[in-house]
Amino acid sequence: MKKIRELFRNTKLNIKFTSIIILFMVIPIGVLAGVLFYVMEQNAVQENMDYMEYTMQRNEDGIKTKIDSINMSTQFFLSDDSLLQMLNASAIGGEISTADWLDFKNNEVSALERLVNNNPLLYGVRVYAVNDSVQEMMPILYNASRMKKQEWSKQDKYVGWNFDYTDNIFNSYTMNQNRKIISLVTPIIDSANGKVGVIESAMTMENMFPSLYEGIEDEWSFFYSDEGVTYFGQKEQTESSALLDDILKQRPTEDKIQTIYKKLDGKKLVISYMQVRELSGTLICVKDITKNVHNVYFMRDVFVAVMLAFIILLAFFINRIVQHLLKQFYEILKSIRKVQKGDLDVVIENCGKDEMGELGTQINKMLERIKELMEDNLNREMLAKNSEIRALQNQINAHFIYNVLESIKMMAEIDEEYAISDAVTALGKLLRYSMKWVSGNVLVEQELEYIKNYMALINLRFDYEIYLSLNLPELVLKQEIPKMSLQPIVENAIYHGIEQMAEDTNIYIKGILDGDDCVIEITDAGKGMSEEEVEKLRLKIAGKIDSNGGSGNGIGLKNVQDRIHIAFGDQYGIEIASKLGCYTKIMVRIPITHRQSEENDPEHK
Repeated sequence: MKKIRELFRNTKLNIKFTSIIILFMVIPIGVLAGVLFYVMEQNAVQENMDYMEYTMQRNEDGIKTKIDSINMSTQFFLSDDSLLQMLNASAIGGEISTADWLDFKNNEVSALERLVNNNPLLYGVRVYAVNDSVQEMMPILYNASRMKKQEWSKQDKYVGWNFDYTDNIFNSYTMNQNRKIISLVTPIIDSANGKVGVIESAMTMENMFPSLYEGIEDEWSFFYSDEGVTYFGQKEQTESSALLDDILKQRPTEDKIQTIYKKLDGKKLVISYMQVRELSGTLICVKDITKNVHNVYFMRDVFVAVMLAFIILLAFFINRIVQHLLKQFYEILKSIRKVQKGDLDVVIENCGKDEMGELGTQINKMLERIKELMEDNLNREMLAKNSEIRALQNQINAHFIYNVLESIKMMAEIDEEYAISDAVTALGKLLRYSMKWVSGNVLVEQELEYIKNYMALINLRFDYEIYLSLNLPELVLKQEIPKMSLQPIVENAIYHGIEQMAEDTNIYIKGILDGDDCVIEITDAGKGMSEEEVEKLRLKIAGKIDSNGGSGNGIGLKNVQDRIHIAFGDQYGIEIASKLGCYTKIMVRIPITHRQSEENDPEHK
């Protein structure tokens, strides 16, 4: 009876131990499976979102470039005085001789045609007169009856952007009716005669919106105008109107690209939106990842089925194995406790061929591996230090550029080309300052030295001279300022205040001490701004209205403002004062952080 009770007790213990082992295996496996496949689903979604984000960023860069190309071509045509004179003469019924027409065609029209042909992005740029009295000069100049053949001319308001129309200027058998066109239609206005013509700067829809025509499986795109019109590419659109409505409801109100993951109409979609303000619409790219997500679900179901089968089989065998495993358990446990105390030289002896013996063998291998990893870790630290040294050595290679410039300078001086020598010297200093890595701020005097070299180079471009006048106390010169924060202000003064005047002028930089602050004033004797322009620029710099990229929109001054805020706080930054036709003054306020020169500053005394 005693042996029977002992056998029953051992059997009961084995069953209990087996159940505990199975329970502690099932729970982690279940949790792990849930987390694993959830992460796999999220990774699949995130991967496709990153792909769509990257695709949309490429589309944004391409569309902006093409819009700029059309705008620049239109402005070039509008600025052509000879073209305007011909259109004016035609509009008022003036007589134009055959010789004048031939001269106009051979010179102005040929130049405009070369401009269009040299731009591969353009479909064409056409000028339509307001009547039929002009001599048509294809592919540039056409009469009014040609314009009336175009679909957009039949609209009440055709000025601006027109989308997805075919070119009907000639008979259909001479034109490719499958090519859809997008164009910017701009009237040509004369101050005396009013509207004398119309410019149509055109580009194919496929060129402007290549994503609409790519035909990638499970991907489709469309452009939705603010007027409520949807434009697709050549690919036939089979999606339901309800799905399109749901996609359009998610449109963002912000200009930035937004990519979302939505479950709509039984599909799992990654949708990327990009508002195109210039075209008054939104480009929407959709990727159907239903198959990808269902593949993850299928793998999850297979994994669960396999694990259930494995656990059932395991339940039959684990009970017989447990008792044998416990035989060497305590010996191995004793060795592990020594390891926990830091003794890595422990070796488990007499490892058998069963599971516990294999455990002992693996623990021995693990200890050896730990020793190897510790040694590898030391080696990696040495490699990291060596990499830092090599990085410093590579940084030294930048001096090659400076050495080459010095050689050019010496060659110029030998040939007595001192203007070239001075320009190379200024360029070398400019590059040295720009390429030098600085973790913090720089001194005001260093920034001014950079501006001097910049001015020396910029004056090489113009027929007139821009003089730089400096008046800053020594204390101001020793203050810290974010690197490249004054130069963009000087650059703005040249390109937006002085360059259009094309005459000798000055830029004044003055330093003023104001309590614990100092103010650096940068004043140009340029064209100035009106009060409305100044107020609009202030709002852009403050980030209250969007600058939308491009030139002359205040983004450079806003960047300077943001960097000063980051470096010193929101109480510091830039202020603007301007008078139309007189000047523009930018005042940069920074704190006084260095006072060692204060005693020698005569203004302070």
